[in-house]
Amino acid sequence: MHPKALLDACSELVKLALRFEHPADSVVSRYFRDHKSLGPRERATLAETVYTVLRKKLLFDHMAPSGSGPKERRLAILGFHGPRDFLKSALTDQERKWLDQCDSISVADLMERHRHNLPEWLVQPLKDQLGNEFWPLVDSLNQPAPLDLRVNTLNDKRAEVQRELELAGVASRVTPYSPWGLRLADKPALTKLDAFARGAIEVQDEGSQLLALLLDAKRGEMVVDFCAGAGGKTLAIGATMRNTGRLYAFDTSTHRLDALKPRLARSKLSNVHPAAIAHERDDRVKRLAGKIDRVLVDAPCSGLGTLRRNPDLKWRQSPEAVQEMTVKQDAILASAARLLKPGGRLVYATCSILPQENEEIARAFTEANREFSPLPAAEILSNLKVESAAALCSGGETGGDYLRLWPHRHQTDGFFAAVWVKN
Repeated sequence: MHPKALLDACSELVKLALRFEHPADSVVSRYFRDHKSLGPRERATLAETVYTVLRKKLLFDHMAPSGSGPKERRLAILGFHGPRDFLKSALTDQERKWLDQCDSISVADLMERHRHNLPEWLVQPLKDQLGNEFWPLVDSLNQPAPLDLRVNTLNDKRAEVQRELELAGVASRVTPYSPWGLRLADKPALTKLDAFARGAIEVQDEGSQLLALLLDAKRGEMVVDFCAGAGGKTLAIGATMRNTGRLYAFDTSTHRLDALKPRLARSKLSNVHPAAIAHERDDRVKRLAGKIDRVLVDAPCSGLGTLRRNPDLKWRQSPEAVQEMTVKQDAILASAARLLKPGGRLVYATCSILPQENEEIARAFTEANREFSPLPAAEILSNLKVESAAALCSGGETGGDYLRLWPHRHQTDGFFAAVWVKN
C-alpha cells in the first residue's frame, strides 16, 4: 500500500478507536473484516499504530495541537508503527518539520502525566503499592506484550513442540515459571501451523497459565471454572485432569462460551462441559452445591493488568466502575464458594492490579467465611516445582499468601490470586 494511503487508513482507524464505543481489539478486528485486501504488514502497522496512540494518549494529546490537519491524522503520525523514512514520504513539508520537533523533545523534560500516560485516579494507587517501581511499571505498560503459548500436555511435550515450531521457522523460549509455556520472539500466523490445528498449542499469557496451575486439579475430580469466558484456563485445567473427571465451564455469556467450542474440539478434551448460567445464583449452580472438589473464580474485573495488550481499558474504566465491579466480585465469590465440599479448594483470581479488586476482596471473604482457611500460594507453587515461586507471591500472614504478578517484574500480565481450603 502507498504510504499516503496507509497513513490515511491509520488515521481512520485511530478516529474509530478513540470514540471508545467498543473495545479497541473489536474495533481493529471489525476494520480488518471490512477491509479484506489489507496484507499482514499493513494490518500490523494499523493495529500497532492504534495501540501506540492509546498507550501514549496524554503525551500525544499534548503534542498534537502544535501540528496541523485533522487531529486523528496528527495522532496517527505520532504513533505510526513503521520506518520513519516510510512515514515521512507520506507527509507534507510542514508535517515533517513538526514531527522532527516532536521527536526532539526530551522525555525527562515532560510533565509526569505526559510520561506515565495514565488517568490520574489510577496513578496514586499504583505509587502506593510500588513506590520506586512505579516508573518501571509504566515503562512495561507502554510496551507491547509478548506472545505466550501453552502447550497442551495432554498429548504433547513442551520440548517436542518447541522443536516442531523451530522447524516451522517460529523461534521460542520456555517461559520462566509455567511448565507448559513457550514465549515467541515474533507474532507469526499461528493458525497456519499444524501444532495449532491439532490442538498442541493455545495462545495464553504465562500468568493465566499459573492460575490454572494454582488450582492443581487432579484426575477424576469434579471441578468448576466459574467464569470460564472463552475457556483458556478451562482447557489448561482439563489437561491437568488428564481428560478424566468432570469439568464444568460456567459463564453468563453464551457468546464467550461459543468461542470455547472450536478450541475445545482442537484440544481433544472430552471432560469439559460448557454451560451458560443466568447469574451466580443460577439453578445449575445450586444443584452442585457441596459436591465440587475445586473451583476457580476468574472474576470479572477492571482488566487493568492487561494494559500492555488492551491499552484502551485505562481510558474506558473509572473509579465508579471499579467500585461497582467489587460488589459483583464479592457476590460471585460467595456463590462459587457454596459449590465446594469439605477439603475442596477455592481460587479467586483477577487480571487487575488494584488492591480493592484483589487483597481487599480476599480479606473480606476470609473474615466472612470462617469455614474456609487461606492457603499460601507460594507454598502451593513451590510444591509444584515452580521456579522462584516466592518471588511471584506477596501479602497475607505468611508474606506469600497471594499470587501477585506484575508486568515489569515477571513479564506477564498483572494477575492476582488467593487460595482457600474448605474445612
